[in-house]
Amino acid sequence: MNYVFQFGDVWAARWDLLWGSWLTIQLSAAAMALGLLVAVLCALGKTMGPKPIRWAVECYIEAIRNTPFLVQIFLIFFGLPRAGIYLSSNEAALLAMVVNVGAYATEIVRAGIESISRGQIEAGLALGLRPLQVFRYVVLFPALSTVYPALTSQFILLMLSSSVVSTISAQELTATANDLQARTFRSFEIYIVVTAIYLLLSVLFSGAFDAIRRVVFARPGARA
Repeated sequence: MNYVFQFGDVWAARWDLLWGSWLTIQLSAAAMALGLLVAVLCALGKTMGPKPIRWAVECYIEAIRNTPFLVQIFLIFFGLPRAGIYLSSNEAALLAMVVNVGAYATEIVRAGIESISRGQIEAGLALGLRPLQVFRYVVLFPALSTVYPALTSQFILLMLSSSVVSTISAQELTATANDLQARTFRSFEIYIVVTAIYLLLSVLFSGAFDAIRRVVFARPGARA
């Protein structure tokens, strides 16, 4: 093998790569927060809602889980303008990520909700709590505590999948790397560094999620 590694161009563009990494963190964090909200609402609708809502949520989940993420991005970015809805690349990327992770996280949250015994719910109602209060105080927190590891794994997969949004020119780490590669033609070196950055981001997200678990779910009185 006569290939000579030259990381000079990569080092010269280090601030561009750091900015791309920051954009990936921002995009992923926003999609995670909004996706969890979508998942909780859909899980509530699927477990406690009327039949039409349960049917609509089920159709949403099946449609997203059985189609490629790339096709979903293209449908949002290229399809919505036909309906008069115009989104920037980053807005379309965020919407696609929220819609995608929301479907996967819905089933995770639903499993957590269904793990709560009926007796606990009836006890809350017997104490005079309204149904929404029962869901908030009796069901939601223990359910999220139960499925928290699965949710964090799903969200890390979402962060890694964010690289796909570079196909619509959304600004994040992979898009930055592609631009850098087009200028320097040092593909091997650039994508080695980008691989290392994604690995580091995964480790950092894992550490952050573990810290959140210790603070929120492992406190005295919280359900493990």
